[in-house]
Amino acid sequence: MGSKYRLLPHLERTFAEIGGATAVDAFSGSGVVSYLMKAQGYQVTSNDFLNFPSVIARATVQNSTVQLESELIEKICGPAADDRDFIQSTFDGLYFTAEDRKFLDSAWSHIDQLRGYRKDIAISALVLSAARKQPRGVFTFTDSTRYADGRRDLRLSLQEHFRECAAEYNAVVFSNGSRSHAVSGDVFEVKDNAPDLVYLDPPYAPPRDDNDYIKRYHFLEGLSLYWRGVTIMENTKTKKLEKRFTPFAYKRTIEDALLRTFEHFEAVGTTIVLSYSSNAIPDRDRIVDLLGKVKPSVEVVAIDHKYSFGTHAAATRRDVSEYLFIGRDQ
Repeated sequence: MGSKYRLLPHLERTFAEIGGATAVDAFSGSGVVSYLMKAQGYQVTSNDFLNFPSVIARATVQNSTVQLESELIEKICGPAADDRDFIQSTFDGLYFTAEDRKFLDSAWSHIDQLRGYRKDIAISALVLSAARKQPRGVFTFTDSTRYADGRRDLRLSLQEHFRECAAEYNAVVFSNGSRSHAVSGDVFEVKDNAPDLVYLDPPYAPPRDDNDYIKRYHFLEGLSLYWRGVTIMENTKTKKLEKRFTPFAYKRTIEDALLRTFEHFEAVGTTIVLSYSSNAIPDRDRIVDLLGKVKPSVEVVAIDHKYSFGTHAAATRRDVSEYLFIGRDQ
């Protein structure tokens, strides 16, 4: 929804200029910024309050050596190890074809037998497969033909996607000589709160409604856990998960949440870099004021940015300025 892929060149230059050896990516999402930090030589702590981003970060950032062997990929794509049908029965007629839903159950029958980073890579590949196969990558609608436009991602089966995604995740495994780690939890509970660099990319509170990631990505979150330990709202058409409150998603709570986050990482020597959008609340001047309460020097860099989120090419809300707020001790 708010992919930072296009912003990576700007972030790379900013992080290189800041320097240091340790970094925190406190809202890791897809993990692309955590991976950039690792590629730049940082020892990274990657955190997200959802489970599936932490699995991705374990597979790509914390993991430095392990790959998912080809024979395991083929085993996962082969006959099921048991007769489970949770996804087939729970999501009957939703999102994917019957064959694709059967594959997800079958794949998990093998993934449950894996351990460590191999399991993380397999789950990451399964999550990415589902995201690519679902139009727009969000699960707020159930009719997969609604946005069908002939794209290759929509034509491939989930089994074909999985083979490709597993190979792609294998290809990005490397060691930078440091021991990074990935966690899942509240940003205020991140223990590594005095790094050289902390990058913040919280949900952007919109002027109206809310910014509910569970509503958009509930299927990916459930898939990463095989829906264990989560509650499906059975009365909803999309079979979404119960909402998990985050103060960053609402205009009435966002300012306090940002200030508490800045204070959590206010240690002397830590440079704070915040991404935020020009079409969200609070505005640029207010964020400068809030960050200035803990870091006396605040620089703002405005970057023209087009979000991947949107239903058509002329969607004007997609064209915004992405701000980088850089807070330093001096």
